[in-house]
Amino acid sequence: MKTILIVGATTVTLALISYSIAIISEQRSKVVSKKVLYFLTTGWMLDVLATIMMIIGSNNTPFTLHGAIGYSALMLMSIETYLIWKIKINNAWNVEVPKNIHLYSRIAYIWWVAAYITGSLLVFIK
Repeated sequence: MKTILIVGATTVTLALISYSIAIISEQRSKVVSKKVLYFLTTGWMLDVLATIMMIIGSNNTPFTLHGAIGYSALMLMSIETYLIWKIKINNAWNVEVPKNIHLYSRIAYIWWVAAYITGSLLVFIK
C-alpha cells in the first residue's frame, strides 16, 4: 500500500475519533461548548486532509461508489461544522443546540461512520 494511503487512512481514523468526541459530547450535553467546537472543527480539517490524500494516492477515478458516499459524508459534516459555528458566532458558549440541528448532527454522524466503515471494508476485501 502506498505511504500516502496509509497516512490518509490514519488521518481519517483520527477524524473519526475527533468527530466522535464532538458529536457524542453535543448529543449528551445538547449545547455548543468549546470542546464540541474544537473536536468538530479538528475532525472536519482531518477529514478534508484525509480525503485529499486518498484521492492523490488512489489509482482509481475519484468518482466511485465509495467516493460518492465519502464525499456526501464530508459534505454533511461540513454543513454540521458550519451550523455549529453559526450557532456559536450568533450566541455565547454553552448555548442550547436547536432540536432540528441536534437531530441533523446525529444523522450526519451516522452517515459519516457508515462511509468510514464501507471504506475500511473495501480495503479488507482487496
